[in-house]
Amino acid sequence: MADIFGRTAVRTQGRRAASAFGGPPSGSRHPLVAVAMVLPLAVLLAVVFGGWEAVMTQASSVVGMLGR
Repeated sequence: MADIFGRTAVRTQGRRAASAFGGPPSGSRHPLVAVAMVLPLAVLLAVVFGGWEAVMTQASSVVGMLGR
């Protein structure tokens, strides 16, 4: 019974947080909209902190491990 109460409390807190920011209480945002919102920030952070080089380094090492 305590487990059910814990999950209900978490859901209620999520609804309150969503309504506090003016958003819909349910998760009705389309995944492409979420990607469009996050992609510019992700690109900016990758450029500023040198993430592109790290991604390329990791990708090349994975390709080397696969033997291609």
